Amino acid sequence: MSQLSNNFLLAVRQIIISAQEKALKAVNQERVMMYWQIGRHILEEEQGGKERADYGTFLIKNLAEVLENDFGRGFSIRQLELCRQFFITFPNTNALRSQLNWTQYKLLLRIADEDKRIYYIEEACNNNWSSRQLERQINSQLYERLLLSNDKEKVLAVAKKEAQAESPKEIIKDPMVLEFLGLKPLAAFYEKDLENALISNMQSFLLELGNGFSFVARQKRIQIEEDEFFVDLVFYNRLLRCFVVIEIKTHKLTHQDLGQLQMYVNYYDRIEKLDTENPTVGILLCTDKNDTMVEFALPENNTQILASKYQLYLPKKEALKKEFKKIIDHE
Repeated sequence: MSQLSNNFLLAVRQIIISAQEKALKAVNQERVMMYWQIGRHILEEEQGGKERADYGTFLIKNLAEVLENDFGRGFSIRQLELCRQFFITFPNTNALRSQLNWTQYKLLLRIADEDKRIYYIEEACNNNWSSRQLERQINSQLYERLLLSNDKEKVLAVAKKEAQAESPKEIIKDPMVLEFLGLKPLAAFYEKDLENALISNMQSFLLELGNGFSFVARQKRIQIEEDEFFVDLVFYNRLLRCFVVIEIKTHKLTHQDLGQLQMYVNYYDRIEKLDTENPTVGILLCTDKNDTMVEFALPENNTQILASKYQLYLPKKEALKKEFKKIIDHE
């Protein structure tokens, strides 16, 4: 038997993988439509049945008993209640997205705020998020964190691709949530430890950074006359069309840190940036920051240097509510 060429094997394997992906996608779409249709029939039966308030409860309970007996545990009372809620939330099939599976829709059904739900739908489809990635973004309060520095209409418009991000503040999150690193919040560690953990979890870090980021380099060496400096992390953002340099500090932000980052930003603007690209953005990732100090340490019209606090655990809703109140009171 003659040896098979690599190109031939690659082509055949690609055909099989493509077919499997299409088959899985088709199964997921049919599953979503099945639950939507079940939900529609339940609601129509409720509306056309007895007017007693508990009729729907008895209907779903009796239906679950029959379906579980015929088709197994995939049609429990809870599942049928979700089907009903699914139809109520998405009464028009045109609103359903082929990119989303039933697991993702179950996550979205937990979101009562319509604008918030629309945002996650758009972002999940635009970025091809898996169910796990979508759950992580919801749990990390991505929508709320973006609203801390943006208006709701702009956040939704960017998600729907009806508008382009015009400034770094529309993309960069504050705080950044790095719970995926598995580092203990109270443990003492060095900046190198945090950098190594970010590199080891680059896919998750890119997800947290936001749309359009590509990794360029770590410990990027730059030489200014006889002095050497090393930039912790360098990225490029295709939406902003600029380099993004990140400095990691495991202490409260100081004005010296801002000065160091400003030098790196200036270097990239004058040496690395093309004439067709936008000015470089610098991010200081720190454990804590004094917003007033940052404001006075930088020019009034500053748009290039940003400070973002990082935390090693998922944010609590109460903490975000306090941040919203601060902004409202300040305005």
